[in-house]
Amino acid sequence: MDRFTGKTVLVTGAASGIGQATARRFASEGANLVLVDRNDMGETAKGMSPDRILIHTADVSDDKACDGMIAAAVERFGTLDVLVNNAGVYSGGDPAQLSNEDWRKVIATDLDGVFYGCRAAIPHLEKSGGSIVNTASVSGTGGDWNTLPYNAAKGGVVNFTRALAMDLGKRGIRVNAVCPSLTRTAMTEDMFDDEEALAAFRERIPLGRHCEPEEVAAVIAFLASADASFITGAMIPVDGGVSASNGQPPQ
Repeated sequence: MDRFTGKTVLVTGAASGIGQATARRFASEGANLVLVDRNDMGETAKGMSPDRILIHTADVSDDKACDGMIAAAVERFGTLDVLVNNAGVYSGGDPAQLSNEDWRKVIATDLDGVFYGCRAAIPHLEKSGGSIVNTASVSGTGGDWNTLPYNAAKGGVVNFTRALAMDLGKRGIRVNAVCPSLTRTAMTEDMFDDEEALAAFRERIPLGRHCEPEEVAAVIAFLASADASFITGAMIPVDGGVSASNGQPPQ
């Protein structure tokens, strides 16, 4: 497929995990790519055409850095067609013991960063008739134990996506989100070293396994493409059926 030939796609959190898989998916479909992360993106960029790629280091919790990444994308490629807000961090624990720093770090990256990126991108996406895809989470559609900052941030992304879709629809910009469940990424690496915890997760997933980043990337690419031209304000679960459950144990 070449659904994105001639299109410019910016992906945050592109150094690893879902962001890396998403960048590679768009590259395989012909996009010009702007890779954004705080970390080295050499592995993501490996094998990509230098003519169709821009590597831009930025921290999305900084509003000026988000302004800069959008400006750099348009300066390099002349347009912006797709913004994928994927960058995220995690912090959890006993709510009574959470520090201000832990709370702000998650909210600033996972929620503020989505707002900053969208705000800067809107004028350019309006010109191109583009779209936004946000990486939310099943943790944004329901609560988890000892995961308060992440739940709050991702819940914010979910309703932010809905509200922004309403505001931008008449301006020709679609806004959607994916809501993955347990996915093998750098963020979940410790969990995959704990076989007992992993088994408990798999028991709650109807498909009986974790998600791979490429599976989320495929849905992101669909939502960003013309194949989803009448979809906006949608939260697409990429969760193996987790959200289909009412929470009762297997019979």
